[in-house]
Amino acid sequence: MAYFDAASSEPLHPQAREALLAAVDVGWADPARLYGQARRAHLLLEQARTEVAEVLGARPDEVSFTSSGTQAVHLGVLGTLHGRRRVGRHLVTSAVEHSSVLHAGGVHERDGGSVETVGVDITGRVDLDRFAQAVARPDTALACLQSANHEVGTLQPVAQAAAECRKHGVPLLVDAAQTAGRTPVPPGWSVLTASAHKWGGPAGVGVLVVRKGTRFRSFLPEDERERRRVPGFENVPAIVAAAAALRAMAAEAHEQARLSELVTRIRDTVPKVVPDVEVIGDPDDRAPHIVTFSCLYVDGEALLTELDKAGFAVSSGSSCTASTLRPSHVLEAMGVLTHGNVRVSLPRGASAAEVDRFLAVLPDLVRRIRQDAGVA
Repeated sequence: MAYFDAASSEPLHPQAREALLAAVDVGWADPARLYGQARRAHLLLEQARTEVAEVLGARPDEVSFTSSGTQAVHLGVLGTLHGRRRVGRHLVTSAVEHSSVLHAGGVHERDGGSVETVGVDITGRVDLDRFAQAVARPDTALACLQSANHEVGTLQPVAQAAAECRKHGVPLLVDAAQTAGRTPVPPGWSVLTASAHKWGGPAGVGVLVVRKGTRFRSFLPEDERERRRVPGFENVPAIVAAAAALRAMAAEAHEQARLSELVTRIRDTVPKVVPDVEVIGDPDDRAPHIVTFSCLYVDGEALLTELDKAGFAVSSGSSCTASTLRPSHVLEAMGVLTHGNVRVSLPRGASAAEVDRFLAVLPDLVRRIRQDAGVA
């Protein structure tokens, strides 16, 4: 089986596995206590915090660990809004943010706040002029913009958006789930979130980074752990493994360049070998590992099933199947084709031979599905 769904979860990095096994034996104690085993766990936790901060361009005391990337987003969005209630209750997001951002915005709206959603162009890039106008509203408390889109890979103009936010004293939350460890973090953000299993760490570890000077107050009952931002006992072995994976992934820039070349091959080849197909997202300004395309007259669920039978684990940004008529909010906002949507996201170590085999079997699978539907 060729695993092509790294945007959902990257396989565990070998260095993460090694670090996890070692930390399980020595990092199990409560890092908040004072006896020997606890002090050892505390040292491991703080070393991991320092390593993560270094890769993300932050200070160690700005970094907190959460139980997932989703929890990091929820805490980041709602905690920053809560901390800035005196400024206003207005939240600005792009139309293609991850559902965790949109769901946090929904909670904010139900609590009496307002949310302004800024549209994107056909590549999935946010309208920067409209974004700037939105953050200029006097009661804007927070703006959110992902570093790269999780479904189509398009990089967002984070540095430019951050500059606009800075003009108006508005903090910018960046969801860096798809780029942390793969590409440098753009400058100017106030809050950053990420998820360890996206960069080859274990599942169950998220990262919430809050810059010094950013007003933040957790909306949850206060807890003494993780700078009073995140409640609950830290999973020290998993955090140690997450830091090891992030450090290793960030040092493998050559691997990301290699994956980007393979993605370019897919982007260039699919429209040549499959009729009536649309390759989605920016062809150049994109995450190195993601490519998405949609096939007209093809049921997306059927195509994913056939690819699975052929030995390829891929996913879809669209739920537009026989049982669900609504496409993903990302593809809908972009105004692109949603039928037969396939997202290929290459993990570390994906081979050119696997990509070539994918490109060889895809045309016949699409043709057969269209024949079965009577549209070939």
